[in-house]
Amino acid sequence: MSHNPIRPWRNIDRRESRKIWVGDVPVGGDAPITVQTMTNTLTHDVKATLDQIIRSAEAGADIVRVSVPDKESSAALKEICRESPVPIVADIHFHYMRGIEAAEAGAACLRINPGNIGNEKRVKEVIQAARDHNCSIRIGVNAGSLERHLLEKYGEPCPDAMVESGMDHIKILEDNDFHNFKISVKASDVFMASAAYQQLAEATDAPIHLGITEAGGLMSGTIKSAIGLGQLLWMGIGDTLRVSLSADPVEEVKVGYEILKSLGLRHRGVNIISCPSCARQGFDVIKTVEELEKRLEHIKTPMSLSIIGCVVNGPGEALMTDVGWTGGGAGHGMVYLGGKQDHKMSNDGMIAHIVEQVEKKAEELETARAQDAAE
Repeated sequence: MSHNPIRPWRNIDRRESRKIWVGDVPVGGDAPITVQTMTNTLTHDVKATLDQIIRSAEAGADIVRVSVPDKESSAALKEICRESPVPIVADIHFHYMRGIEAAEAGAACLRINPGNIGNEKRVKEVIQAARDHNCSIRIGVNAGSLERHLLEKYGEPCPDAMVESGMDHIKILEDNDFHNFKISVKASDVFMASAAYQQLAEATDAPIHLGITEAGGLMSGTIKSAIGLGQLLWMGIGDTLRVSLSADPVEEVKVGYEILKSLGLRHRGVNIISCPSCARQGFDVIKTVEELEKRLEHIKTPMSLSIIGCVVNGPGEALMTDVGWTGGGAGHGMVYLGGKQDHKMSNDGMIAHIVEQVEKKAEELETARAQDAAE
């Protein structure tokens, strides 16, 4: 993240990590923090799985994980990887052959715990398959599935046990001269996950995959993830993330981007700044914002829009956004463009007018960006 000399309190110094590749997507180093999700369809249902992957990619997912629990799923993975618009991570548990089959099928990454997939010979076979097919690996430590000897040693899942598990798995890969990996230490407990990730960040230079696992439903899971991932990202920890929700995978992608946008780490689409509404509002703020969120989903250009119900905070917020609307009196509001008052507009038809102004501004920004790239 570039430093802001005017507002230094916005600066985040990202932890230095080495860069790996998941397909054609860089993870770690100076690469942008990537957003992931995971399908919840039956993997052997190729059409349903691809439909979900495509919807997730359209929402902004850089990488999508797919579970590969059996041979039928492995067989389907080849077509899924071929048709997917984004790299696929194959989620592998216990059976080493699924890992080999996934690498051969075109998976860009294997999510495994090397110590859980059999004896040394089998581990080496999976690592060799990953190497042969230019496939990275994610070591995925989870507080709910720690090794028995670590639970006996520590008495319960804890940050020390999770990091020790992760470092043990790292050693297996490095002993086999395999370094194209990233690692996660997930827990559903925000405190445990946060402490584990902070320890892990000090122990390795591998790219870190962030997540609060089994976070819950859309509302509760979003809050837990925002608290847990947000403070880690603020500390500069994290190279890629997945928000785990009991919800449509597309919602995971949306929440992931909102977390990154709130910290200025990555921007995609329209960042709507809106008030909670009160008796001073000059129009129905809540319904207006709900409608605008739906009608502006197609905008991919990073930009800001302020929707404020009255003139108390409206003008100040509008000065800092690309497009702004401030509620006024007599059924009219003020439109701001580029932080300046531009024209008054009746509340009737305001949503269509705001969408038009946002689309116009997005086109201007894209044109300017293209010109800068060409110079």
